[in-house]
Amino acid sequence: MKFGSFIQDGVATWGLVDESRVFDVGSLCRDDYPTLQTAIAADALSEMAAVARTARSFNLDSIVWLPVITDPAKILCVGLNYDTHRRETGRPESAYPTIFTRYADSLIGHGAAIIRPTSSTALDYEGELAVVIGRGGRYIRGEDAMRHVAGYACHNDATVRDWQRHTSQFTPGKNFPGTGALGPYLVTPDEITDLASVTLETRLNGTVVQAATIGDMIFTIPRLIEYLSAFTPLSPGDVIATGTPGGVGFKREPPLFMRAGDCVEVEISGVGVLRNVVAEET
Repeated sequence: MKFGSFIQDGVATWGLVDESRVFDVGSLCRDDYPTLQTAIAADALSEMAAVARTARSFNLDSIVWLPVITDPAKILCVGLNYDTHRRETGRPESAYPTIFTRYADSLIGHGAAIIRPTSSTALDYEGELAVVIGRGGRYIRGEDAMRHVAGYACHNDATVRDWQRHTSQFTPGKNFPGTGALGPYLVTPDEITDLASVTLETRLNGTVVQAATIGDMIFTIPRLIEYLSAFTPLSPGDVIATGTPGGVGFKREPPLFMRAGDCVEVEISGVGVLRNVVAEET
């Protein structure tokens, strides 16, 4: 199943996505489940999918996509989780994942513009797999972790590199408005038969700049959920951005940063294609 959050006729809603249309589930259950996140928290996605086709539907080209989870309580991001990226940055191996946070108000949806801020020209792409938590918990064991996953989405953790590198802390460069693309939709785990073989590819203006498989991760999704839930309770709708592979722009010679008018795509097999243009801050 695929579920997306979107705006139609000026109203924010959510629905079941098929190949060419989205069914407005939010209009059927606005009192009970006004957002996709509330349906996830109630474990109601299967129930809603069963009645979705009684809802009005829209062509995918006619809607405005929102971040698939519009207001996550936590966005927990993993750095240096592919060895290709760790090596290109010159960072040492670590027994524990590198964790930083992104704020919900930095998120945008599929088709929206990634904003290059006026204070920097060093805006970089980072294609990633995002994991959305379905069932919350604390001290989740690795062997139980996948039962806590509601689904997957594409993520572009677009980064303002000079601000990221002002100090050893990543947070400023990761939280400029309009830089965290998430979508187009949530794909439930039953749609993915072999997660390790899923491919991730980032393209800038049609040229492949990053390519990896999810099996290339240093820290697996179960390990990440186990680690993260040990220091913070995970809640339904929380997002885990699992890290980017090698090929980022700031480690190229010369550096390859995004400019206004560029088109960046993150494609994850079985999950979807997240496409955004780049625009200057106004």
